[in-house]
Amino acid sequence: MDLKDRIKLVKRSTQEIITEEELINLLKNKKNPHAYLGTAITGKPHIGYFVWVLKLADFLKAGFKVTLLLADLHGALDNTPWNVLEKRYNYYSKIIPLMFESIGANIKTLNIVKGSGFQLKKDYFLDILKMSTFISINDAKKAASEVVKFGDNPKLSGLIYPIMQSIDEVYLDADVQYGGVDQRKILVFARENLPRLGYKPRIEVMTPLIPGLEGGKMSASVETSKIDLLDDEKTVTSKIMGAYCKEGEVENNGILAFLKHFVMVVKEDNKEKFIVKRDKKYGGDLKFNNYEQIENSFVRKELHPLDLKKALASEVNIILTPIRKKQKELDSLAKLAY
Repeated sequence: MDLKDRIKLVKRSTQEIITEEELINLLKNKKNPHAYLGTAITGKPHIGYFVWVLKLADFLKAGFKVTLLLADLHGALDNTPWNVLEKRYNYYSKIIPLMFESIGANIKTLNIVKGSGFQLKKDYFLDILKMSTFISINDAKKAASEVVKFGDNPKLSGLIYPIMQSIDEVYLDADVQYGGVDQRKILVFARENLPRLGYKPRIEVMTPLIPGLEGGKMSASVETSKIDLLDDEKTVTSKIMGAYCKEGEVENNGILAFLKHFVMVVKEDNKEKFIVKRDKKYGGDLKFNNYEQIENSFVRKELHPLDLKKALASEVNIILTPIRKKQKELDSLAKLAY
Protein backbone atom coordinates (compact mmCIF):
# COMPACT_ATOMS: atom_id res chain seq x y z
CA MET A 1 0.00 0.00 0.00
CA ASP A 2 1.45 3.36 -1.03
CA LEU A 3 1.63 6.46 1.17
CA LYS A 4 -1.45 8.09 -0.33
CA ASP A 5 -3.61 5.03 0.34
CA ARG A 6 -2.28 4.65 3.89
CA ILE A 7 -3.11 8.27 4.67
CA LYS A 8 -6.58 7.91 3.15
CA LEU A 9 -7.25 4.77 5.19
CA VAL A 10 -6.20 6.36 8.48
CA LYS A 11 -8.20 9.51 7.77
CA ARG A 12 -11.45 7.89 6.70
CA SER A 13 -14.43 8.34 9.03
CA THR A 14 -12.41 10.65 11.29
CA GLN A 15 -13.75 13.93 12.65
CA GLU A 16 -10.46 15.54 13.66
CA ILE A 17 -6.73 14.83 13.58
CA ILE A 18 -4.24 16.82 15.68
CA THR A 19 -2.38 17.33 13.49
CA GLU A 20 -2.81 15.96 9.97
CA GLU A 21 0.57 17.35 8.95
CA GLU A 22 2.27 15.42 11.75
CA LEU A 23 0.42 12.25 10.70
CA ILE A 24 1.61 12.58 7.10
CA ASN A 25 5.20 13.15 8.23
CA LEU A 26 4.97 10.12 10.53
CA LEU A 27 3.82 7.87 7.71
CA LYS A 28 6.52 9.23 5.41
CA ASN A 29 9.30 8.58 7.89
CA LYS A 30 8.28 5.49 9.85
CA LYS A 31 7.40 2.18 8.24
CA ASN A 32 5.37 0.74 11.12
CA PRO A 33 4.27 3.51 13.49
CA HIS A 34 2.40 2.64 16.66
CA ALA A 35 -1.22 3.61 17.37
CA TYR A 36 -3.33 2.75 20.37
CA LEU A 37 -6.79 3.12 21.79
CA GLY A 38 -7.66 2.82 25.45
CA THR A 39 -11.08 1.72 26.63
CA ALA A 40 -11.97 1.87 30.30
CA ILE A 41 -13.66 -1.33 31.41
CA THR A 42 -16.86 0.22 32.72
CA GLY A 43 -20.22 -0.55 31.06
CA LYS A 44 -20.95 -3.56 28.84
CA PRO A 45 -19.62 -3.18 25.29
CA HIS A 46 -22.37 -2.43 22.75
CA ILE A 47 -22.61 -2.10 18.97
CA GLY A 48 -21.27 1.46 19.13
CA TYR A 49 -17.88 -0.09 19.94
CA PHE A 50 -17.76 -1.40 16.38
CA VAL A 51 -16.92 2.12 15.19
CA TRP A 52 -13.55 2.07 16.97
CA VAL A 53 -12.98 -1.63 16.27
CA LEU A 54 -13.27 -0.81 12.57
CA LYS A 55 -10.95 2.19 12.91
CA LEU A 56 -8.31 0.08 14.66
CA ALA A 57 -8.63 -2.39 11.77
CA ASP A 58 -7.90 0.55 9.43
CA PHE A 59 -4.71 1.30 11.35
CA LEU A 60 -3.70 -2.36 11.05
CA LYS A 61 -4.31 -2.33 7.29
CA ALA A 62 -2.27 0.87 7.00
CA GLY A 63 0.78 -0.87 8.46
CA PHE A 64 0.57 0.37 12.04
CA LYS A 65 1.44 -1.61 15.09
CA VAL A 66 -1.75 -1.36 17.12
CA THR A 67 -2.34 -1.66 20.84
CA LEU A 68 -5.73 -1.97 22.47
CA LEU A 69 -5.44 -0.88 26.08
CA LEU A 70 -8.04 -2.48 28.34
CA ALA A 71 -7.81 0.17 31.02
CA ASP A 72 -8.87 -1.59 34.21
CA LEU A 73 -7.54 1.08 36.56
CA HIS A 74 -9.23 3.80 34.52
CA GLY A 75 -12.44 1.84 34.97
CA ALA A 76 -11.97 2.01 38.73
CA LEU A 77 -11.25 5.74 38.55
CA ASP A 78 -14.57 6.13 36.72
CA ASN A 79 -16.59 4.39 39.43
CA THR A 80 -16.31 0.70 38.49
CA PRO A 81 -16.35 -1.16 41.84
CA TRP A 82 -12.97 -2.65 42.70
CA ASN A 83 -14.47 -6.05 43.50
CA VAL A 84 -15.68 -6.57 39.90
CA LEU A 85 -12.73 -4.96 38.14
CA GLU A 86 -10.98 -8.20 37.25
CA LYS A 87 -14.28 -9.79 36.19
CA ARG A 88 -15.00 -6.93 33.81
CA TYR A 89 -11.50 -7.17 32.40
CA ASN A 90 -12.11 -10.88 31.72
CA TYR A 91 -15.34 -10.06 29.90
CA TYR A 92 -13.78 -7.32 27.77
CA SER A 93 -10.74 -9.43 26.91
CA LYS A 94 -13.00 -12.21 25.65
CA ILE A 95 -15.64 -10.27 23.73
CA ILE A 96 -13.57 -7.52 22.03
CA PRO A 97 -11.48 -9.94 19.89
CA LEU A 98 -14.75 -11.48 18.68
CA MET A 99 -15.80 -8.05 17.42
CA PHE A 100 -12.70 -7.95 15.23
CA GLU A 101 -13.55 -11.45 14.00
CA SER A 102 -17.05 -10.22 13.11
CA ILE A 103 -15.63 -7.78 10.57
CA GLY A 104 -12.99 -10.18 9.24
CA ALA A 105 -10.06 -8.14 10.56
CA ASN A 106 -6.57 -9.63 10.68
CA ILE A 107 -5.48 -9.13 14.28
CA LYS A 108 -2.17 -10.98 14.22
CA THR A 109 -0.37 -7.71 14.94
CA LEU A 110 -2.94 -6.41 17.43
CA ASN A 111 -1.55 -6.25 20.96
CA ILE A 112 -4.07 -6.26 23.82
CA VAL A 113 -2.63 -4.78 27.01
CA LYS A 114 -4.02 -4.68 30.54
CA GLY A 115 -3.60 -1.24 32.09
CA SER A 116 -2.55 -2.35 35.55
CA GLY A 117 0.17 -4.46 33.96
CA PHE A 118 2.33 -1.34 33.51
CA GLN A 119 0.50 1.47 35.31
CA LEU A 120 1.55 0.30 38.78
CA LYS A 121 5.27 0.44 38.04
CA LYS A 122 7.50 2.88 39.90
CA ASP A 123 8.51 5.12 36.99
CA TYR A 124 4.93 5.42 35.74
CA PHE A 125 3.65 6.42 39.17
CA LEU A 126 6.47 8.91 39.60
CA ASP A 127 5.46 10.60 36.35
CA ILE A 128 1.88 10.86 37.60
CA LEU A 129 3.13 12.64 40.70
CA LYS A 130 5.35 14.94 38.64
CA MET A 131 2.51 15.95 36.34
CA SER A 132 0.18 16.49 39.28
CA THR A 133 2.54 19.17 40.63
CA PHE A 134 1.92 21.51 37.71
CA ILE A 135 -1.67 20.62 36.75
CA SER A 136 -4.43 22.61 38.40
CA ILE A 137 -7.59 20.98 39.71
CA ASN A 138 -9.62 23.02 37.23
CA ASP A 139 -7.48 21.91 34.28
CA ALA A 140 -7.76 18.23 35.22
CA LYS A 141 -11.52 18.44 35.77
CA LYS A 142 -12.04 20.30 32.51
CA ALA A 143 -10.00 17.70 30.60
CA ALA A 144 -12.00 14.80 32.02
CA SER A 145 -15.43 16.44 31.95
CA GLU A 146 -16.70 14.68 28.79
CA VAL A 147 -15.48 11.24 29.88
CA VAL A 148 -15.58 10.87 33.66
CA LYS A 149 -18.89 10.75 35.54
CA PHE A 150 -18.24 13.39 38.20
CA GLY A 151 -21.76 13.83 39.61
CA ASP A 152 -22.69 16.37 42.28
CA ASN A 153 -19.85 15.37 44.60
CA PRO A 154 -16.77 14.84 42.35
CA LYS A 155 -14.18 12.33 43.49
CA LEU A 156 -10.44 12.85 43.41
CA SER A 157 -10.11 9.78 41.16
CA GLY A 158 -11.70 11.65 38.25
CA LEU A 159 -8.88 14.21 38.34
CA ILE A 160 -6.23 11.47 38.16
CA TYR A 161 -7.86 9.98 35.08
CA PRO A 162 -6.59 12.48 32.43
CA ILE A 163 -3.11 12.50 33.95
CA MET A 164 -2.86 8.72 33.60
CA GLN A 165 -4.26 8.75 30.07
CA SER A 166 -1.57 11.26 29.11
CA ILE A 167 1.20 9.19 30.67
CA ASP A 168 -0.12 6.07 28.90
CA GLU A 169 1.02 7.51 25.56
CA VAL A 170 4.60 7.49 26.81
CA TYR A 171 4.68 4.08 28.47
CA LEU A 172 2.97 2.40 25.52
CA ASP A 173 5.55 4.09 23.28
CA ALA A 174 2.76 5.29 20.98
CA ASP A 175 3.04 7.65 18.05
CA VAL A 176 -0.73 8.07 17.82
CA GLN A 177 -3.57 7.91 20.30
CA TYR A 178 -7.00 7.26 18.80
CA GLY A 179 -10.34 7.86 20.48
CA GLY A 180 -13.84 9.21 20.09
CA VAL A 181 -14.33 12.96 19.84
CA ASP A 182 -15.59 12.90 23.45
CA GLN A 183 -11.93 12.29 24.38
CA ARG A 184 -10.77 15.52 22.73
CA LYS A 185 -10.18 17.52 25.91
CA ILE A 186 -8.01 14.75 27.38
CA LEU A 187 -6.07 14.31 24.14
CA VAL A 188 -5.33 18.03 23.94
CA PHE A 189 -4.44 17.98 27.65
CA ALA A 190 -1.87 15.27 26.90
CA ARG A 191 -0.34 17.22 23.99
CA GLU A 192 -0.02 20.33 26.10
CA ASN A 193 1.42 18.72 29.20
CA LEU A 194 3.66 15.82 28.15
CA PRO A 195 6.37 18.23 26.91
CA ARG A 196 6.49 19.70 30.43
CA LEU A 197 7.76 16.30 31.57
CA GLY A 198 10.25 16.16 28.71
CA TYR A 199 8.18 13.87 26.50
CA LYS A 200 7.10 14.55 22.91
CA PRO A 201 3.45 15.26 22.13
CA ARG A 202 1.64 12.52 20.25
CA ILE A 203 -0.70 12.69 17.26
CA GLU A 204 -4.37 12.52 18.27
CA VAL A 205 -6.97 10.96 15.95
CA MET A 206 -10.70 11.19 16.68
CA THR A 207 -13.85 9.71 15.19
CA PRO A 208 -17.38 11.06 15.80
CA LEU A 209 -19.78 9.61 18.33
CA ILE A 210 -22.86 8.05 16.78
CA PRO A 211 -26.34 8.78 18.17
CA GLY A 212 -28.13 6.13 20.15
CA LEU A 213 -31.35 4.42 19.12
CA GLU A 214 -33.36 7.14 20.85
CA GLY A 215 -31.50 9.93 19.07
CA GLY A 216 -29.27 11.06 21.95
CA LYS A 217 -25.83 9.73 22.87
CA MET A 218 -25.40 5.96 22.68
CA SER A 219 -24.58 4.93 26.22
CA ALA A 220 -23.85 1.65 27.97
CA SER A 221 -25.81 2.92 30.98
CA VAL A 222 -28.99 3.64 28.95
CA GLU A 223 -30.37 0.27 27.88
CA THR A 224 -32.83 1.62 25.33
CA SER A 225 -30.17 3.70 23.55
CA LYS A 226 -28.02 0.78 22.40
CA ILE A 227 -27.84 -2.82 21.30
CA ASP A 228 -25.87 -5.02 23.66
CA LEU A 229 -23.48 -7.47 22.00
CA LEU A 230 -25.26 -10.33 23.78
CA ASP A 231 -28.79 -9.36 22.72
CA ASP A 232 -30.58 -12.18 20.89
CA GLU A 233 -31.97 -11.79 17.36
CA LYS A 234 -35.48 -10.97 18.55
CA THR A 235 -34.23 -8.30 20.96
CA VAL A 236 -31.97 -6.74 18.31
CA THR A 237 -34.84 -6.55 15.85
CA SER A 238 -37.22 -5.16 18.47
CA LYS A 239 -34.77 -2.43 19.53
CA ILE A 240 -34.03 -1.36 15.97
CA MET A 241 -37.69 -1.36 14.98
CA GLY A 242 -38.42 0.90 17.95
CA ALA A 243 -35.55 3.30 17.24
CA TYR A 244 -35.99 6.97 16.42
CA CYS A 245 -35.88 7.30 12.63
CA LYS A 246 -38.18 10.07 11.42
CA GLU A 247 -38.92 9.88 7.70
CA GLY A 248 -36.60 12.07 5.65
CA GLU A 249 -34.58 13.36 8.64
CA VAL A 250 -30.87 12.63 9.01
CA GLU A 251 -29.96 14.58 12.18
CA ASN A 252 -29.81 12.54 15.40
CA ASN A 253 -30.72 9.43 13.44
CA GLY A 254 -28.85 6.55 15.04
CA ILE A 255 -29.95 4.13 12.31
CA LEU A 256 -28.35 6.18 9.54
CA ALA A 257 -25.29 7.01 11.65
CA PHE A 258 -24.51 3.34 12.31
CA LEU A 259 -24.89 2.62 8.61
CA LYS A 260 -22.59 5.51 7.70
CA HIS A 261 -19.80 4.90 10.18
CA PHE A 262 -19.81 1.13 10.31
CA VAL A 263 -22.06 -1.06 8.17
CA MET A 264 -21.48 0.66 4.83
CA VAL A 265 -17.74 1.01 5.42
CA VAL A 266 -17.52 -2.77 5.84
CA LYS A 267 -19.84 -3.34 2.89
CA GLU A 268 -17.77 -1.15 0.58
CA ASP A 269 -14.52 -2.79 1.70
CA ASN A 270 -16.01 -6.19 0.88
CA LYS A 271 -17.55 -4.86 -2.38
CA GLU A 272 -21.01 -5.84 -1.17
CA LYS A 273 -24.32 -4.05 -1.67
CA PHE A 274 -26.73 -3.09 1.10
CA ILE A 275 -30.04 -4.68 0.17
CA VAL A 276 -33.39 -3.46 1.43
CA LYS A 277 -35.99 -6.13 0.77
CA ARG A 278 -39.45 -4.93 -0.20
CA ASP A 279 -42.58 -6.48 -1.64
CA LYS A 280 -42.92 -6.01 -5.39
CA LYS A 281 -46.09 -4.00 -4.88
CA TYR A 282 -43.97 -1.39 -3.10
CA GLY A 283 -41.36 -1.29 -5.86
CA GLY A 284 -39.30 -4.36 -5.04
CA ASP A 285 -35.87 -4.60 -3.45
CA LEU A 286 -33.53 -1.61 -3.25
CA LYS A 287 -29.77 -2.07 -3.62
CA PHE A 288 -27.20 0.49 -2.49
CA ASN A 289 -23.48 0.64 -3.24
CA ASN A 290 -22.59 3.27 -0.62
CA TYR A 291 -23.96 5.28 2.26
CA GLU A 292 -24.55 8.43 0.21
CA GLN A 293 -27.06 6.56 -1.95
CA ILE A 294 -28.92 5.38 1.15
CA GLU A 295 -29.09 8.85 2.68
CA ASN A 296 -30.22 10.48 -0.56
CA SER A 297 -32.97 7.90 -1.01
CA PHE A 298 -34.04 8.35 2.62
CA VAL A 299 -34.13 12.17 2.40
CA ARG A 300 -36.19 11.97 -0.79
CA LYS A 301 -38.56 9.65 1.11
CA GLU A 302 -38.07 6.90 -1.44
CA LEU A 303 -36.71 4.66 1.32
CA HIS A 304 -39.18 4.21 4.17
CA PRO A 305 -37.85 4.04 7.77
CA LEU A 306 -39.59 0.71 8.39
CA ASP A 307 -37.88 -0.94 5.41
CA LEU A 308 -34.52 0.58 6.40
CA LYS A 309 -34.85 -0.69 9.97
CA LYS A 310 -35.68 -4.22 8.82
CA ALA A 311 -32.62 -4.27 6.57
CA LEU A 312 -30.33 -2.96 9.31
CA ALA A 313 -31.68 -5.47 11.86
CA SER A 314 -30.77 -8.26 9.47
CA GLU A 315 -27.23 -6.89 9.02
CA VAL A 316 -26.66 -6.46 12.77
CA ASN A 317 -27.79 -10.00 13.49
CA ILE A 318 -25.33 -11.29 10.90
CA ILE A 319 -22.54 -9.18 12.40
CA LEU A 320 -23.21 -10.58 15.88
CA THR A 321 -23.05 -14.23 14.73
CA PRO A 322 -19.41 -14.89 15.80
CA ILE A 323 -20.23 -13.48 19.23
CA ARG A 324 -23.33 -15.63 19.60
CA LYS A 325 -21.24 -18.73 18.95
CA LYS A 326 -19.61 -18.01 22.32
CA GLN A 327 -22.89 -16.94 23.95
CA LYS A 328 -22.85 -19.39 26.85
CA GLU A 329 -19.32 -18.51 27.96
CA LEU A 330 -19.90 -14.77 27.50
CA ASP A 331 -23.17 -14.88 29.43
CA SER A 332 -21.35 -16.51 32.35
CA LEU A 333 -18.60 -13.87 32.32
CA ALA A 334 -21.17 -11.05 32.02
CA LYS A 335 -23.15 -12.27 35.01
CA LEU A 336 -20.00 -12.18 37.15
CA ALA A 337 -18.98 -8.73 35.86
CA TYR A 338 -22.35 -6.99 35.90
